[in-house]
Amino acid sequence: MANIQSLDPTASPLDYYGWELRRQREAHGLRQGQLGEIIFCTGSLVGQIETTKKVPTRDFSERVDAALGTDGLFSRLIGLVLRSQLPTWFQPYAEMEAKAAYISTYQAQLVYGLLQTEEYARAVLDVEHRDNADEMVAARMERQRILGRDRPPALWVILDEAALLREICGQDVMRRQLAHLLNFTEAPWVQIQVLPLASGQHAGMMGTFTLLRFDTDPDLFYMDGYDRGRMTADPEVIKERSFGYARLQASALSPEDSARLITRVMEERYAAPHSTEQR
Repeated sequence: MANIQSLDPTASPLDYYGWELRRQREAHGLRQGQLGEIIFCTGSLVGQIETTKKVPTRDFSERVDAALGTDGLFSRLIGLVLRSQLPTWFQPYAEMEAKAAYISTYQAQLVYGLLQTEEYARAVLDVEHRDNADEMVAARMERQRILGRDRPPALWVILDEAALLREICGQDVMRRQLAHLLNFTEAPWVQIQVLPLASGQHAGMMGTFTLLRFDTDPDLFYMDGYDRGRMTADPEVIKERSFGYARLQASALSPEDSARLITRVMEERYAAPHSTEQR
């Protein structure tokens, strides 16, 4: 186990979190086991987090703040810690996404990350990140917190119908994922359109992409890649992709018709066992 005294609190958000947790715990005269009892976890878990062997959760952080009276310190730090668990190349995008006033995205294969359920996200991330899936899922759930703000960004999602039909981790997971999408139909700042397979060739055939708009900063274009993404503020790229996105919006179903399609796919393709008999 790493020597806590050798941790450099400036090395990373996770190192600082562990160093500060140890400092605050000792300042309150508590052993790891005693703090664990107060916040309903094991002393071993406290020790693993203090030595960066384990990434803390938001729930853990909120419990520590309440137990030690640290005025939300760890609840504020956890966002930085979880963001640091994202791939290095993706972190700049996540930072800009969190600042955006308007997000418009086309998703070719999967439900957009900000709208994924935890179990759907885990199934997707486990394919390439099995060794640190817990941390990756926690980071994705943390990204979603921007939708719960008092002033959330406006979010417009065009979802290829293929994403509805691609069965991720079984029918139960997909049914709950599609039901989760339908929950956003009452959210005035979220619009979801489905691009039907029948639309044929379209402006999004180059693949998934996202446009970020800000109150003061220049717009950004982001495009996914196999092992890293591409982000640019080039005005010509922004102009071209904004026009392409408008064409996608025109080709997609209306938000109301999209909700009806999502409902139909959920009920017909991912029906709960015995649901037909119950009806």
